Amino acid sequence: MTQTLFTNISVFDGSGKKTYRGEVLVQGNRIKKVVKGKKRIERNGAEVVDGGGATLMPGLINGHSHIGYSEEGTSLYSLGDTPPEENTLITMRHAQILYDHGFTALVCAATGKTRMDIVIRNEINAGRMEGPRVLAASPELTVTGGLGDARQLHMHHGAFSIICDGEEQFRQTARMLCREGVDILKIMPSSDEFVYPYGRGDTTVMTEEEVAAVCQVARQRNRRVCAHARTSESVRFCLKYGVNIIHHATYADDETIDMLVEAKDEVFVVPAIGITHNTAYESAEFGMPPESEIALRHHHELAIVSETVKKLHARGVRVLPFGDYAFAWVPHGTDARDFEHFVNYFEFTPAEVLHAATKLGGELYAFANAQGSGIPEMGEVKEGYLADLIMIDGDPLADLTLFQDKNNILMVMKDGAYHKPPQPRRGAARRVAAAAE
Repeated sequence: MTQTLFTNISVFDGSGKKTYRGEVLVQGNRIKKVVKGKKRIERNGAEVVDGGGATLMPGLINGHSHIGYSEEGTSLYSLGDTPPEENTLITMRHAQILYDHGFTALVCAATGKTRMDIVIRNEINAGRMEGPRVLAASPELTVTGGLGDARQLHMHHGAFSIICDGEEQFRQTARMLCREGVDILKIMPSSDEFVYPYGRGDTTVMTEEEVAAVCQVARQRNRRVCAHARTSESVRFCLKYGVNIIHHATYADDETIDMLVEAKDEVFVVPAIGITHNTAYESAEFGMPPESEIALRHHHELAIVSETVKKLHARGVRVLPFGDYAFAWVPHGTDARDFEHFVNYFEFTPAEVLHAATKLGGELYAFANAQGSGIPEMGEVKEGYLADLIMIDGDPLADLTLFQDKNNILMVMKDGAYHKPPQPRRGAARRVAAAAE
């Protein structure tokens, strides 16, 4: 069995504690041994990798990925215009972009066509293409007039959603998607801060019975449900019927926050702050200048979601970065900008951000993988855990922007095998690990 020993490294182990100088031994696809300080691991014929003082840490885990969105258009209407053949290749490319940027696992949160995530997951699992671990999501299940309904009375026009009205349509569609092989069913109980016909983000558009119908199918088929839930009412529907992966929770009031806190051991919140920030400030070239209605709505939302997430984080709810980096104005590969957003908008420390992107991401992956063991085995540099690891050129706790340049990611390993073999550090002066022992 192959063995790889990483030495002369700092280790961020995912726990949220400070980095330490140490060594890590990988045997097969697992982390065999971890030592701190000046202790050394027996080499015993292992391949020895001198990290030159770089930081070894768990691979990043994206809990709100949309690799199946095409990025071809500049509006929500245009997302359905990409034919499925091209969309499949685009989905593959997006998975590889995230892999190159240090993401070793993706919990998908809706896809552009019914089987996009499924076929990419299957190809990766079969070893026919390189990519991160993928849990496949369905397209978004929405209602007439809900987010993603791009139909027009005078002609057919689709976007990225499946339109259902009434509990029976939702139940039938959920059954079909389970038959096709999704891991996660995505529902849209609330709307969003995009302009007509999508309503406002503080609008609930699905009924309680519709949410319950999808959740009933998920329980019967041993699948998970994630929800685009911005309103208090929609979050409460989620908690009542067992939707434990909640995206946004923007307008959650104090009573709903109390309910999330009460369920904090079972629930994950992924606010997806990147799209809100970019739409407010960086979308002029895509037809949404700062003075436009859509940009102003998102600017208003930023203040609200900031306060909501600060409360959730302070009270111990698991809040995870990433999400909605999938559109022309929020492209794949820029996901790590969320690290700065979490510091600036939500008052996370750098260690808390990386803890959420690794250890908590591993807990989410284990929960979402209902067809698997459900035991967290990734997201930490810990003996017995899967060897999904990356090596960073510098101290990420001192500079979270390092992740925004993929060239700073010196090594990517999944399942004990290299996707990107170790590269030399770019600064000659960076040769000795300087982290506290």
